Amino acid sequence: MTPRTVTRALAVATAAATLLAGGMAAQANEPAPPGSASAPPRLAEKLDPDLLEAMERDLGLDAEEAAATLAFQHDAAETGEALAEELDEDFAGTWVEDDVLYVATTDEDAVEEVEGEGATAVTVEHSLADLEAWKTVLDAALEGHDDVPTWYVDVPTNSVVVAVKAGAQDVAAGLVEGADVPSDAVTFVETDETPRTMFDVIGGNAYTIGGRSRCSIGFAVNGGFITAGHCGRTGATTANPTGTFAGSSFPGNDYAFVRTGAGVNLLAQVNNYSGGRVQVAGHTAAPVGSAVCRSGSTTGWHCGTITALNSSVTYPEGTVRGLIRTTVCAEPGDSGGSLLAGNQAQGVTSGGSGNCRTGGTTFFQPVNPILQAYGLRMITTDSGSSPAPAPTSCTGYARTFTGTLAAGRAAAQPNGSYVQVNRSGTHSVCLNGPSGADFDLYVQRWNGSSWVTVAQSTSPGSNETITYRGNAGYYRYVVNAASGSGAYTMGLTLP
Repeated sequence: MTPRTVTRALAVATAAATLLAGGMAAQANEPAPPGSASAPPRLAEKLDPDLLEAMERDLGLDAEEAAATLAFQHDAAETGEALAEELDEDFAGTWVEDDVLYVATTDEDAVEEVEGEGATAVTVEHSLADLEAWKTVLDAALEGHDDVPTWYVDVPTNSVVVAVKAGAQDVAAGLVEGADVPSDAVTFVETDETPRTMFDVIGGNAYTIGGRSRCSIGFAVNGGFITAGHCGRTGATTANPTGTFAGSSFPGNDYAFVRTGAGVNLLAQVNNYSGGRVQVAGHTAAPVGSAVCRSGSTTGWHCGTITALNSSVTYPEGTVRGLIRTTVCAEPGDSGGSLLAGNQAQGVTSGGSGNCRTGGTTFFQPVNPILQAYGLRMITTDSGSSPAPAPTSCTGYARTFTGTLAAGRAAAQPNGSYVQVNRSGTHSVCLNGPSGADFDLYVQRWNGSSWVTVAQSTSPGSNETITYRGNAGYYRYVVNAASGSGAYTMGLTLP
């Protein structure tokens, strides 16, 4: 797959506003924002611009480097999954570092097979299955001990890492020895972490529980959304959106399923806290070393890397197992929020230590065990289930626009310009492009100095739909011919 991205602002020329029906009026007395989209966006990867900005801020990656990193991670995850199946009981885990996929195996004869898939083989003593089994034993031995806040399988060191407070290593070593776990399979590290659940949500995309507390929505699923289990017990009611905790597990796990009430629109989107949304295309688990970004209602977007999978953490409320350990920062109020690797859902915020001023460690409940526990299906753009099926024609919209694009070109509608929308409400946009092409659709809002993408639909193919709720302002609707050429129809209904 060719990496592609759409830049935050297209190269444009000034154009007059177009007067349309449905709550729109041309700007008359103020300088007009640029209108036409005569130059195409850069096509590094189909990634939200604000996601790229967050990765640059937190990881030091520019847009092209971030897009290349995420493309590499996607391929590495698929290769790792295939090799895990082929190596079977000799498989000892995968991780990525400096654009290299490392695959550990206990079988020296498998090195050629691993490197034949483009990965770097590392021969080790313990299989991943053995490490996971010993880690499970330690779940029982270490649970509830405040001096041992976290432990996890660390595939690069081929060991179970046990993090202990200063002065407590002898106690921890005694617990490990009593659990009959081989000493060469355990690494002790000193830590000053004091993990806590991220519970106090302040504003943003949040929901309230029982009228007393708030948490963040994780990801939309059929019938509702998933979030952190410590946010509410089974049977608790929610507001904004209205729902009920149909299932909740904490401690042990930290996940919950909230079944929402009637009238809730479930979208495959995550708030980027920059006026836009990231589209969720799937939920393929990323390997250790992958770059990830988190959305939370207290601190917004922040990025980091995955340092371990299947981590166990002891909170004041009890021990939680099977978590993703990351360098992403978080603060109280970010609980339940979304963790993404590019456009792939990874987990919901559980807890951690530190803050977003000095940095810290944050743990996430992986999404796939939540889906399995409650028999859920995530709403994704690739599944075609959010927000609506791909159109075969754009009928039933207030206005319709047509045009023709060559591959690599883009056009702004309406008519190469923009509109002023005078009230808040829902923008419904439809694109029906040529067969065999890949046309994408973007909603952009003028922020006073540049056009900012606030919603996008970039699934494979040329049929796209967007339902976006926004405030009054200047908007334009950009059609981009990512590949292929031909005529298109765009339908538009505004507030």
